Amino acid sequence: MQRILCASALLLILGCTRSETESRPMIDRDTLTRRQKDSIIATLPLPGAKGVGAALRSNDRAQERADRLDSLLGGGN
Repeated sequence: MQRILCASALLLILGCTRSETESRPMIDRDTLTRRQKDSIIATLPLPGAKGVGAALRSNDRAQERADRLDSLLGGGN
């Protein structure tokens, strides 16, 4: 009889708990892009944050250079 009561109590407890997916909000995605996160990190007083900012600026310059070359070569169709 005691086993039946313990099993019933266990089933009742398990039935009343919410699963991990139910406890999360409906929208489970990040609203910031990787670039936006890196940009925020570059402004923080953390070790290596200046390096992140320098990498972002370098990437911007390389992208601008690639865009200029594309426009010169007619690749901007």
